[in-house]
Amino acid sequence: MSKEHNQHTVADSANASVDHLASGAHEAVDKVAGAATHAAESIEERGAQLKDLQVQWLENSRKYVRDNPAKSLGIAVVGGFLLSRLLSSR
Repeated sequence: MSKEHNQHTVADSANASVDHLASGAHEAVDKVAGAATHAAESIEERGAQLKDLQVQWLENSRKYVRDNPAKSLGIAVVGGFLLSRLLSSR
C-alpha cells in the first residue's frame, strides 16, 4: 500500500466517524427539542386550564357575594381578623 492510499483511508475513516457523531448529535438535539416542545405545550395547556378555573371561581364568588351579602361581609371580617392575628404574632 502506498502512503497516499493510507492517508485517504484514514481520512475516509475519520470523515465517516465525524458523520456518525454529527448524526448522533442531531438526533439528540431533535429529541431534546421535541421534549421541550411537548413540555411547553403541556405547560401552556395547564395554564389555560388554571385561567379558566380562576375565571369560574371569580364568577362563583361574585354570585355568592350578591346572593349572601351579610354572610360575605361576616366572612371577610373574620378572615381579616384571623389574618391580622396570624401576622401580628410573628
